[in-house]
Amino acid sequence: MLIVFDVGNSETTVGLFDQTHLVAHWRITTSIERTADEFGLLILGLLHTAGVAPEQVSHAAIGSVVPPITGPLAAACTRYLGAPPVIVDARAALPITVAVDEPLTVGADRLINTLAASRLYARDTICVDLGTATTFDCITADGVFLGGVIMPGVRTSAETLTRRTSKLPATEIVAPQRVIGTRTEECIRAGVLFGAADAIDGIVRRIKREWPRATEPYVVATGGLAEVLQPHCTSFDLVAPYLTLDGLRLAHEILAGRGSTA
Repeated sequence: MLIVFDVGNSETTVGLFDQTHLVAHWRITTSIERTADEFGLLILGLLHTAGVAPEQVSHAAIGSVVPPITGPLAAACTRYLGAPPVIVDARAALPITVAVDEPLTVGADRLINTLAASRLYARDTICVDLGTATTFDCITADGVFLGGVIMPGVRTSAETLTRRTSKLPATEIVAPQRVIGTRTEECIRAGVLFGAADAIDGIVRRIKREWPRATEPYVVATGGLAEVLQPHCTSFDLVAPYLTLDGLRLAHEILAGRGSTA
């Protein structure tokens, strides 16, 4: 089995693959500092919940935008699973082209999404990744990352709003029944959620107007809030919450020299 880690600024998504099948997945907090041993015990605990023995996991891959996490997590994979991980970053020899001014500054998650979209959909794609930031990755069918857009994530916007205003309470990111709220919490939810949905649709429209190829791009949403935003965004053609995990699986197959099985 293969275990993969998509390390984001707020959350780390962990996926366990048996061949191409995602058999289990978890989300853990990234912001907590952990040693290699703490990561190791956490990994063993996650595997236990899935009924998987550590010796069944023979491979690992990490895609991280948080460098201080990468080292301890990699050490944990080696020490507790006997699986030195493949690290997927801007220096990895992936079969994609990064056609931007500073390719080494592109986040690992965006490169992994480029690989996943080009291999799984084989068509021009706008990948909307809803994490700490909401990113719009512009990807061609043949695996060229053209660039994109970065805007504040939904939770980031909500947290900034409540932290910088003395009388606005923190609230759960769920859709209210209507736009016009009659309670403060409803007003915040409407503003944050519907505002994000309309901003996403607006950015997608602008990207499509600038798209450099004749074919209209496919719009795929991924990330932790993709399913929450799906009912409120008109621009999504597909919601694939674990696209980045699939991309890590593909990257591992390529970088480990086994060839893609997708």
